[in-house]
Amino acid sequence: MALKRTIDMVGASVLLLLLAPLLLAVAVAVKADSPGPVLFRQQRTGWHGRNFHMLKLRTMHVGAERMRTELGARNETDGHLFKIREDPRITPAGRWLRRWSLDELPQLLNVLMGHMSLVGPRPLPVQDSSFSGDARQRLLVRPGLTGLWQIGGRSDLSWEDALRLDLEYVHAWSIRMDLNILARTLPAIVRGQGAY
Repeated sequence: MALKRTIDMVGASVLLLLLAPLLLAVAVAVKADSPGPVLFRQQRTGWHGRNFHMLKLRTMHVGAERMRTELGARNETDGHLFKIREDPRITPAGRWLRRWSLDELPQLLNVLMGHMSLVGPRPLPVQDSSFSGDARQRLLVRPGLTGLWQIGGRSDLSWEDALRLDLEYVHAWSIRMDLNILARTLPAIVRGQGAY
């Protein structure tokens, strides 16, 4: 775990330095595209059930969270997931950011702060009490910027399939597995499967 944390710290620091010009350009595009803040902060449940504020570049119109209830019938997935392929809340720039997963880059700061890891189960916007049964095992490791979800289908996965991949990661985790997932993340982003 100490080695994993060292890789997280070094990796996130190097990526932030290398990607700083891209992050700045994307931030300007988000600001120009629609009114509202550049960053979106949302409470997520992380390691051992601890809550933290996950950072993303804003991809939706301001007030999108309040619209979720009225869009509930259009949800295309199950379990703790909420996804709509043609989500009317997403801004034009947001569609592009999500396609290339650029909206996730500020989470490198979450990695540096120790809330997240480079690799692990994706943090979900639900309370600790919402995790029951096998799903609670997701909380035994830090949530990740990428993981088996991202290289295995992203938003096209059902909750059952996503949970199966998360549990596979929790039980079989190794540095070698993390490096393999990191190496397969960029090709998965380029393919764009499940990116919406």
